[in-house]
Amino acid sequence: MSPTPPRFPPLRRVLGRWRGPGVVLAAVGLILSMLSTGPASARAELRATDKAAPSPRSAEAPVRVAEFVAECPFTHRLPDDPIVFPGLPGASHMHSFFGNDSTNAHTDLAALKRGRTSCSPTTDLSSYWTPTLYAGGKEVEPTGTTFYYLGEGVREDVIATIKPLPQGLRIVAGNAKATGVGDPTSIARWSCLHHGEVNPSKGFVNCPSDSMLESYLDFPQCWNGKDLDSPDHKSHMAYPVGGQCPATHPVAVPKLRQVLRYPVNGDPARLKLASGAGYTMHGDFFNAWPEDEMARRVRDCINVIVKCGADGRP
Repeated sequence: MSPTPPRFPPLRRVLGRWRGPGVVLAAVGLILSMLSTGPASARAELRATDKAAPSPRSAEAPVRVAEFVAECPFTHRLPDDPIVFPGLPGASHMHSFFGNDSTNAHTDLAALKRGRTSCSPTTDLSSYWTPTLYAGGKEVEPTGTTFYYLGEGVREDVIATIKPLPQGLRIVAGNAKATGVGDPTSIARWSCLHHGEVNPSKGFVNCPSDSMLESYLDFPQCWNGKDLDSPDHKSHMAYPVGGQCPATHPVAVPKLRQVLRYPVNGDPARLKLASGAGYTMHGDFFNAWPEDEMARRVRDCINVIVKCGADGRP
């Protein structure tokens, strides 16, 4: 149905009893002005407003979290560790590997660059590994495997100075030889998915039947600025102190947080790691991100404190 045109008073009613060319011109101007604000003009004005309005996506403010991620599913198991026992196949306890599918005892950076990856994004050719989990003597692999790269752990002014992780950097977090839950070198935490009432612990926890066992592990984020590894595989890295990196390890890099979710629950007495009890949980990381991709994510996500997805964009 066509819109009803506007109704305006007859000219003679506007003029009333007044006469004279000045009054007539004024009245005509008034009516022309009224016509200009009719439906057609209003519709045109609305269209102009629509064009100027921001899209819902552009109107959304970025989430203020310094983060980018990689989702790297399980690839294979081997009793190898190219960081702790390089060149010695079978010398380690059993490890579950994530990301680069070529990792073995002989792995070096060149080999990782030639390998393939299970990660999203596929640009991440890094290798991640942990001791294999057993439930009742049977291997259990995580169905959730997220590796977060974070700016948290240091002050905001330090976040702005975080540098990309150097290609070839090797980091070990946690301690396969920890002696108990009170051992300060044991840093991994076990918890239950969607069940915050179960207190996290360094040892395995008893998760309800509708939950899954989770493991959280934070890697050190302060680098000495020169060594890609060290004899003990730890001393070239350090954790922040008081929101900043210590003078011995002055280069702040993204914190790697390893989050694994295992499809097990119930009595933790049947659980064991290849390295031993739950408090021996540890993680290894061999960085093979392309330098430009790592640099872009640090610049666009970490330094400016913006939450990014697997593509490295907000």
